[in-house]
Amino acid sequence: MPGIGVFDSGVGGLTVLAALRRRLPTARLLYAADSAYAPYGERDAAYVLRRSRVLTRFLLAQGARVIVVACNTATALAIAELRREWPEIPFVGIEPAIKPALAARAAGDGPVGVLATPATLGSDRFRTLLRQHAGDSAVLLQPCPGLAEAIETRGPHAPGTLDLLRACCAPLKAAGCTRVVLGCTHYPLLSDAIRDLFDHAPLQLLDPADAVAAQAARVAQGLPLPADAGALCAWTNGDATRLQRVAEACGLRLDCVLPLPEPAAAAA
Repeated sequence: MPGIGVFDSGVGGLTVLAALRRRLPTARLLYAADSAYAPYGERDAAYVLRRSRVLTRFLLAQGARVIVVACNTATALAIAELRREWPEIPFVGIEPAIKPALAARAAGDGPVGVLATPATLGSDRFRTLLRQHAGDSAVLLQPCPGLAEAIETRGPHAPGTLDLLRACCAPLKAAGCTRVVLGCTHYPLLSDAIRDLFDHAPLQLLDPADAVAAQAARVAQGLPLPADAGALCAWTNGDATRLQRVAEACGLRLDCVLPLPEPAAAAA
């Protein structure tokens, strides 16, 4: 039965999946977590595109008629090529919420902080986004090497994960940032910890998951996607128990978590 496919380098895209479920409570949703090949954020474009192709082919084979690229790095480095290769399939990507962050900035505010992977910050797509919307506005870009991987492998509450987060947030806190863009779908899993690190000072965290879900819902309205009582199935080549636990923390009830198969020719 047709559905909406969502993929990420691991569990981070579950934050987007949860927003999509709220928008489309009766749609068939399909989620692929590429945890065995994470993180994408410190890989080159060829690697990310290769894995994105594998996941797209898999989700299409499961009946996906819309693909949500729930990964900032894959959106930045792969979505343009995916659209060229599958012109008949709508692809919805995600990118850091620079525009709304700057629109909400008032006189006297500190710079807008951006937490993102090195690959996202270094991509042409991100540089174009920044050029289009930032202008002369103060934006503090903070690469977070290893943070998505720590969330994926250790969990968002592990001491090592929180140590990395503390180091990444320190420059933003010192600069007086009151708005922080979460430029990786893994990072909303740390929202409470980020607020704690800012000592509960006035802080707006910008997560584009709901805007992405809204766009995916608009695209899906024009496609034959029959309701399937809200069926939600996930595949992972990583730790199924961890994926299930993060899904529950995001308010998701997964009907099944299955092994994500790896085509022999696609091994990275």
